[in-house]
Amino acid sequence: MLRLLKSGFFTSIQDEGRFGYLDKGVPVSGFMDSFSATKINLLLENEPNAALMEMTMTGPTIEFEAPTYICSGGAEISVTLNNNPIQHYKIHKVEAGDILSYGRLKKGFRNYLAVKDGFKTDSILMSRSQYFPVTIKNCLSDRAEVPYDGVSIFEPKISEIKVDSFLDETILEVSKGPEFEQLHDKQLERLFAGEFNVAKENNRMAYQLADTIEGHQLTMLTSATLPGTVQLTPSGRLIILMKDGQTTGGYPRILQLSDKAISVLAQKKFGDAIAFKLLRA
Repeated sequence: MLRLLKSGFFTSIQDEGRFGYLDKGVPVSGFMDSFSATKINLLLENEPNAALMEMTMTGPTIEFEAPTYICSGGAEISVTLNNNPIQHYKIHKVEAGDILSYGRLKKGFRNYLAVKDGFKTDSILMSRSQYFPVTIKNCLSDRAEVPYDGVSIFEPKISEIKVDSFLDETILEVSKGPEFEQLHDKQLERLFAGEFNVAKENNRMAYQLADTIEGHQLTMLTSATLPGTVQLTPSGRLIILMKDGQTTGGYPRILQLSDKAISVLAQKKFGDAIAFKLLRA
C-alpha cells in the first residue's frame, strides 16, 4: 500500500483501457501517453496492462508502506526519493517509509509512475482505469491509499533505458476521417498548411484547438467516435477526442490521430503548438 500525502493537480490510476463497451457509452480511458507508459511497464517486466499512476502537470507526494521497485517516465518533471533526485526510465528500489516527491515540471504535461507488478486497485469492467461514473472517482485525492504487492527482491534484465524523447514533437500524424472528403480546398489548405495552438479547454476527454478553419453547415447523424477522432464544429473549431472522450458525436469526423499522435498530444498543454500530417494510404 502507498499513501498520497499530496495528490497533485490530477493524479489517477490507469491501465491500457476499458475495451468492449463503446456501444454502451463507456469510453476506453487508459494511458493518455501509452508510448511512455508502456516503456516503464516493460522496464519493470510488468504485464502490458499493469496499472500505473498518471500525473498531470504536477505530481503527488507519496509514502510507501511496503518495499517495491519503481520506475517513472513521460513528462520531464523533477522527482526525489527521500530528498535525493532520481532519474526517469530507471528502476529504483523503495523501502517501507520512503517518501517520493514530485517537483517542478520542465517539459511535457503527463508523467507516469509504475511499481513492480502494477497497482492493485479494483478492476471494473475488466480495467482499473479511473473514470467516473464507472469508478467511484475520476482521480486520487489527498490521503488516498493505493494497494500494491510488496516486492523485496527483483533482479531486472535491464535497469534503465534511454528514450528518444518526443516531448518537443509538434507533428501529429493523422489519417482521413469518415467525413474528410466533405472538406473543400480552402479548409484543407488551412488544415495542413500551418500550426494550431492548444486551447485552455484540454483534459482527458478532449483537446480543443484555439485556432479555427472555415466552418461548415453540414448535418449528419450522431455517429461512433474513438480516441483520436478530430471533429469539426460549424464555427470551424477543431475538437480532438482523447481517452475519456465521448463514444458518439454529431460533428463531422474529419481526421483520426495515430496512436503515437495521441501520445504526442497528451504531452501538450495550453498554448503549445501542433500541426497535422496526413499519412498516405
